[in-house]
Amino acid sequence: MVIELDVALDDGRVLRAYDSGPDASARLVLVWHHGSPQTGAPLDPVLEAAAARGVRVLSAARPSYGGSSPRPGRDVASAASDVAAVADAFGVDRFVVMGASGGGPHALACAALLPDRVTGVATLASIAPYTDEFDWFGGMRSPGGLQAALQGRAARALFAETDEFDPEQFLPADFAALEGTWSSLGADVGRSEAFGDDGLIDDDVAFASPWGFDLEAVAAPVLLVQGELDRVVPRSHAVSMLGRLPNARLWMRLDDGHISVLDVVPDAMDWLLAQTAARSE
Repeated sequence: MVIELDVALDDGRVLRAYDSGPDASARLVLVWHHGSPQTGAPLDPVLEAAAARGVRVLSAARPSYGGSSPRPGRDVASAASDVAAVADAFGVDRFVVMGASGGGPHALACAALLPDRVTGVATLASIAPYTDEFDWFGGMRSPGGLQAALQGRAARALFAETDEFDPEQFLPADFAALEGTWSSLGADVGRSEAFGDDGLIDDDVAFASPWGFDLEAVAAPVLLVQGELDRVVPRSHAVSMLGRLPNARLWMRLDDGHISVLDVVPDAMDWLLAQTAARSE
């Protein structure tokens, strides 16, 4: 049974965090970084894949999501200190990180800024740092939110007042995933609506602003998983990150979109387990 805990931070904020359960025999502790928007609660397929492999899962709602306090002006890098506090609250020292979509940048922040604690990283459909070195918006079906975020928080908040979901962002394979294996993701996105738009707004502003760390600082091994047909975060983002991360490999999924690519989560866990085993030899 998943344990829920409100972690009190030194600055007076609270983070709502989750633990799949302390287990002295766990082969690995994985910190899951949720997408945008979600509540931060670990999703069923993640928990099931982890349980089958003896992996303990921690997760937390980023500020303004799922019961966590706001953190005005947060950048991507700020996730590292929050995750460190969550790991400390659960008595965990070293761990791997995995992030999907908007969780990817925050997973990378932990690896860059907590190098003595993070031993491996996997991202799925992760956005890359904003740059004009390639067409950052190219291939995005509905880039309006991120384009507004580039103009600042006020512009992104104004966009949120009229923003509507564009179903053309998803492939038939994505909708099939949401109706099947990843139905818990769709349900969680629905639950996140009760907490308002601030978490998503702050995420987008953070993505379109300097992240607060360099990808070149990520020394841990990184697995980038990307759907070739993704219309939310296009393949160019993964290719760009691959060229900047010192120790990364890319799994390009030729038939996958933004949601269906999550089916690789069990394989990504196996990769992280293998990396951890190799480091301990």
